[in-house]
Amino acid sequence: MYISICTGIISHKQFEVDTRQRIAWKEWCHILNFIINPNSKETIYEQVVFQVKLLIANGELKIGDSLPSIRNLADSLSVSTISVQRAYTELQKDGIIECVEGKGSFVAEGLSRSALKDTLLRMVEEEALNSIQIAKQNGVELIELQEIIKVLWNEST
Repeated sequence: MYISICTGIISHKQFEVDTRQRIAWKEWCHILNFIINPNSKETIYEQVVFQVKLLIANGELKIGDSLPSIRNLADSLSVSTISVQRAYTELQKDGIIECVEGKGSFVAEGLSRSALKDTLLRMVEEEALNSIQIAKQNGVELIELQEIIKVLWNEST
């Protein structure tokens, strides 16, 4: 399931200024693309955590940017608010986001994008290793596996 979520992207500091100036949120509207697969072995909350990390690592979310409210994200994804709450709690515990009472959740100020990208690359390596093991167990040759990856890569962009 491919979901585009429209949410206000605004720095925490700008939010305070803009609120006083009563600038509408939709002026700060930004499309965040979350890919949630209900058939995945990962839980919904794990997929949300991964997607937020990916958006930050790729620079689509920057330090200080706001995230959708828990309810807004849950409604947009048609998932439980409990799943999104758990994802936000984990992201906050890991220092990736900070939650400000009455203002929302923001990408943490002290976050290192390069460290986050390294973590994501390790996750990709683990998934690749699983695919390689399945391929070897089923007699798939390296050239065939490379072709499958190439086709999937081109289809996903």
